[in-house]
Amino acid sequence: MSLPDSSFPWFSALGAGGLNGALVEYWIDAWQRSVLYCDILRQRGDTYLEHAASGHPPVLVFDYDIIVDGRELEQPVNYALSAIRPPDGCPKPDPAKRPFVVIDPRAGHGPGIGGFKMDSEIGIALRQGHPCYFVMFFPVPEPKQTIECVWRAEKIFLQKVNQLHPHSAGKPFVIGNCQGGWALAMLAATAPELVGPILLAGSPLSYWAGVAGKNPMRYSGGLYGGTWMASLVGDLGHGQFDGAHLVSNFEQLDPANTYWKKPYSLYAKVDSERERFLEFERWWGGHYLLNKAEMEWITQNLFVGNRLSHGEVTLEEGRQAVDLRNIRSPIVVFASWGDNITPPQQALFWIADLYHSVEDIRVNEQTIVYCLHEQVGHLGIFVSAGVANKEHSELASALDLIDVLPPGLYEAIITDTHPEMAGLEYLQGRYVIRFEPRDIDDILALGDGRQGEAAFEVVRRVGEVNQQLYDTFISPWLRLYGNEHTARWWREMHPSRLERRWFSSRNPWLAGLRQWAEKVRDERRPAAEDNPFWQWQQSYAQLMETALDGWRDGRDAWQELSFRTLFESPWSAVLAGLKPQREYGVRKADGSWERSEMLRLKRQELEAHYAEGGPVDGFLRLLIYVAIGNGVVDVRPFNAIRRVMQETALGEDLTLEQFKQAVRRQTWLVRNDEKRALATLEHLLPTEQQRQFALELAILLLQAAGPISGEKQQRLGRLALAMGLAQRHSSPPEAPAPVKPAPKRAPRQRKPKPAA
Repeated sequence: MSLPDSSFPWFSALGAGGLNGALVEYWIDAWQRSVLYCDILRQRGDTYLEHAASGHPPVLVFDYDIIVDGRELEQPVNYALSAIRPPDGCPKPDPAKRPFVVIDPRAGHGPGIGGFKMDSEIGIALRQGHPCYFVMFFPVPEPKQTIECVWRAEKIFLQKVNQLHPHSAGKPFVIGNCQGGWALAMLAATAPELVGPILLAGSPLSYWAGVAGKNPMRYSGGLYGGTWMASLVGDLGHGQFDGAHLVSNFEQLDPANTYWKKPYSLYAKVDSERERFLEFERWWGGHYLLNKAEMEWITQNLFVGNRLSHGEVTLEEGRQAVDLRNIRSPIVVFASWGDNITPPQQALFWIADLYHSVEDIRVNEQTIVYCLHEQVGHLGIFVSAGVANKEHSELASALDLIDVLPPGLYEAIITDTHPEMAGLEYLQGRYVIRFEPRDIDDILALGDGRQGEAAFEVVRRVGEVNQQLYDTFISPWLRLYGNEHTARWWREMHPSRLERRWFSSRNPWLAGLRQWAEKVRDERRPAAEDNPFWQWQQSYAQLMETALDGWRDGRDAWQELSFRTLFESPWSAVLAGLKPQREYGVRKADGSWERSEMLRLKRQELEAHYAEGGPVDGFLRLLIYVAIGNGVVDVRPFNAIRRVMQETALGEDLTLEQFKQAVRRQTWLVRNDEKRALATLEHLLPTEQQRQFALELAILLLQAAGPISGEKQQRLGRLALAMGLAQRHSSPPEAPAPVKPAPKRAPRQRKPKPAA
């Protein structure tokens, strides 16, 4: 096949110069792009068929070994625990380092998004020398598999990881991506002894939260009449829910991207986007199944019921309550303002459901850290190389610090370093992370109030009624006449599967497409960027995207208006058995006698430690007293403290867990009674030489984060007086040898972060 060129008579008539020449150049380029674009779609279809024929394996770029197959457990599930093999260039896993475990979301797609690229959560763990494990799943669930079965299997997986690493520096760091986050939260709340710090990345835990005029996905349950449609899809699937429907819901959130921006971007960059597009579509088109019972549990307890943050979820026939306040390890939440699937409100408002104040968090001895990205989308949280190399990398590097943070609520702030920054010798990368204390009001300020969530209580009541009607009158008939053949037909008729099958080499109408594409690549003649027709095309593409965005905004506004008109009406509340005028009901504080007595005994036990302990306790109390004023915790002084303890006799035999308990104990003592904490320091540092050395060392370590503030200077003065030291600013002790900092790239300019 030959390409059209200027040798054709009618091309010669147009001329080779001026506007006619630009038109010829554009027409040839457009024709070639169309052929290449269609061929890439054909390759996508072939990839889909090959992936399906191979059993939809995970799209990990890493090799792995399955060490626990959930299909062989007493209660079989289609989950498995795999150990990741480090690729070439990564260090051998250090058994002394805490292991990493990544739980990927089971929300329609297959597993692998957490290890989709080398620059990913798994890649970061491997580069830092951590043993890494991945919780994967298979396309078809086991018969009678439920969410409770999966919960039991994941407990077995974590038990296995702990058995394989009995001498690691800490318990496993577990990452739950998206829907894997609520599964991880349930696991950590019911088996807190199995996990170390947990990271909930883009994970919704407060499903009713959001902002008026945004986050339309939360209205779907009400507009569909509750959860009965999930049961309908499960019955049509002969007891199995097709994950392709969940993927379609995600795509409808941004129709401009689904129907125009993504395909046009491929067309406009057809020479360079082929590999990236095919790699992503291999995961995006790999739809998995869930059992009907699993999807009903998710929709009724989470999406519509919102029972997890309210403490209403139970397992094992009511014998096991899932209370997120029982999580003993630090909780790290990573969300983004650009995420339209799990907005920050849904990722964080569960904290306000559980606690009325930060003091409640401290009393419960829970540590919660959150980090907000400015603009990355939902998938970017897991697959963006920039996010992986910054937020995920810094949070992973600061795990030991997070593990010993005093109980409370913090926001992680990550900033670039610069040559004049103090304490660079205590950093090993480009960024510095600090943890600033926050209050419950700071969390609530991320939204526009919670009164709008009261309407969702009506939705839950209506959904329960509709679900009962469906289960009684419709479901039995569908289950009677349905079978596996009809279920398979329904699945294959899904538009996503039809499109990929049609655009594949199996379609005889596309038999010559591959040969055409090969010849086009050999004779490719792209148009210049300054071609006026190409620029007109770009403008038209922008206009189409704007038009589709406008249609989406109008659709979302209409849905929100319909939802509010229907479910915020006092009549709807009365018909649902609720009071027409009511405040949004958050979880009440647990004022039981048992809990009050437990806290009293805890205080009594801790108060005995004011005058008990050694030099390490005294040194930590001194540091905590000075730093507790503004409460900001910086990674540089922490790294300096760890180095001092490693290179001197000060706490050389102290394990990380012992260090964590010592920090928490001294923090509680200082917060409970500062005067008593100062007055009893002499019992922990009995000699003047010890007190002088501890004070001078504290000054040295505090300077690692920059100049000491005026407030800290005053606290240092009060310490010197309390310990009977006449001269506070004596020569500091010799600093520990600094590590050689890693080569740094030029710091980039950051836009000022807007106030919440």
